Amino acid sequence: MKAWQVVRDWSIEGLELVDLPEPTPGPGHVAVRMKAASLNYRDLLTVQGKGGVSRLPLIPFSDGAGEVIAVGDGVVRVAVGDRVCPMFFQSWIDGKVSATSRRYALGGTRPGVLQEVMLLDAEGVSRIPSHLSFLEAATLPCAGLTAWRALFEEARVKPGDTVLVQGTGGVSIFALQFAKLAGASVIVTSSSDEKLERAKALGADHTFNYRSVPEWGKAAAGWTGGGVDHVVEVGGKDTFAQSLEAIRIGGNILVIGVLTGFSQQIAIPSLFSKNLHVIGLSVGSRRMFEDLTAAIGRNGMRPVIDRAFGFDAVPDALRLMQEGGHFGKIVVEFA
Repeated sequence: MKAWQVVRDWSIEGLELVDLPEPTPGPGHVAVRMKAASLNYRDLLTVQGKGGVSRLPLIPFSDGAGEVIAVGDGVVRVAVGDRVCPMFFQSWIDGKVSATSRRYALGGTRPGVLQEVMLLDAEGVSRIPSHLSFLEAATLPCAGLTAWRALFEEARVKPGDTVLVQGTGGVSIFALQFAKLAGASVIVTSSSDEKLERAKALGADHTFNYRSVPEWGKAAAGWTGGGVDHVVEVGGKDTFAQSLEAIRIGGNILVIGVLTGFSQQIAIPSLFSKNLHVIGLSVGSRRMFEDLTAAIGRNGMRPVIDRAFGFDAVPDALRLMQEGGHFGKIVVEFA
């Protein structure tokens, strides 16, 4: 079978398409023929050697979808022919986050999804909504689940709340879609007026171009008449100060990304004077994923895909992620 590996060095140029033996599942395991994968910013960082992984070679990417083609003895959760997604954290089934639950992550401490056939623990996969294509379903395990956990497991968004999402990448667009399903108002920021118009078409109630409105945090607080209830913070270094301006007293800042950098001085007086809840989070459990897919199935929601690449063009997909010009998700379709 074919697989992409980071082989020579940590870079996009270090990726190679290699031949590997096709796996056979033993007791408790399944073999999944992968049909699609999707990119996250974390995948780009990992390929570049910034993801905390030190051992080469590595099969990258955490998110994908495929079809079960074989099961080992004792497997009852899924059957041959089921359409499934592998879970990002193979060790987090339910319960609160812990070091143990985060131990086994695809495309990091475990081989990723850029292989034609994956060998997985049967507990580490979950069925996908019947109305979604494999390409659409491949966007769910990280970006979709992170947005879901942020809004509903941590922030407990309810009708009438106001949610601010930064940018128009995968997590932010999922957060926009989920917040609208919950009956919340949504503010979207971007440097592109064209992307902001597309966000409005998805239901955004208000938008700010952060180039023309650099003090968008204060502007967002003014638009709401006192501050937004929840901020989905994906920027990091260059956006956190504005998030502090935008949030209301007692609000939630949900920190899930570092697109503009890792280091930032935090105005600690703002944290206690506003009585803020600043919550760092990454992805979620299998139980949360199944809540997510049930909601998507009930509402007939479809993920937003910017562009699909062929399996042989994975380096080009990573370069598009690096440029940051996408709206929604970048995906890879297997042959």
